[in-house]
Amino acid sequence: MRIGVLGTGGMADALATHWVRAGHEVTVGGRDVDKAERLATRIGGGAKPASLRVAAEFGQVVLAALPFDAGVSVARELRVALDGKVLLDCSNPVGPGFRLLTEGGPSAARQLAAAAPGAHVVKAFNLCHEDVWRMRPPVFDGRPLAVRVCGDDGAALARVRELVRDVGCAPVAGGGLERAGSWRRPPRCSSRCGSPSQRMSRRSLLRWPMRPDRAVSMQKPARGLMADGVVVRRAAGGE
Repeated sequence: MRIGVLGTGGMADALATHWVRAGHEVTVGGRDVDKAERLATRIGGGAKPASLRVAAEFGQVVLAALPFDAGVSVARELRVALDGKVLLDCSNPVGPGFRLLTEGGPSAARQLAAAAPGAHVVKAFNLCHEDVWRMRPPVFDGRPLAVRVCGDDGAALARVRELVRDVGCAPVAGGGLERAGSWRRPPRCSSRCGSPSQRMSRRSLLRWPMRPDRAVSMQKPARGLMADGVVVRRAAGGE
């Protein structure tokens, strides 16, 4: 599979490293091409550096590994290049003080879909810090980490499920894209929450990881759930 990566940060590094090892072709795109070149060299496996536009044009799947607000802006700028592509959103719309930036409005995934209406947006990989995705593989108590996948296009979902497995995880059906924003609290473990080695509220996913055998079917998010479809025990000391 050809994968274009938009961004040169930790999530881009962690996920793309797994994918080149699984045999996928990866092009890393950044506004700073020097940073893209350094990341492509570190990833290895024939990964190539490029501009954001070239990476978007290259990929059958395009990973938007960018901060929420930047991701929407870039998707709008590259909407023609993204037409017909799978656009994988791993962002968390969380601001200072863990404030949810999409409160009362469309989810991050919905905003990305509106910015690039011809793309098939899929939400995944957003519930853990980048250090979890660096694990080879992310396994806890002998079980692979479950990754919730939300989207509306069957072919796009199938591609992302393959990429989830290539990271060493187990995909869990999370429903359509309208379910991508069904949580209403900042996640316990995210690309913005800090390292999993930090205090207990940020280690909760490592202590009680999302596992396929703990998936449940539900219509509404419930107290004690990190996201619909996956049960995660709350850390001590509150929600």
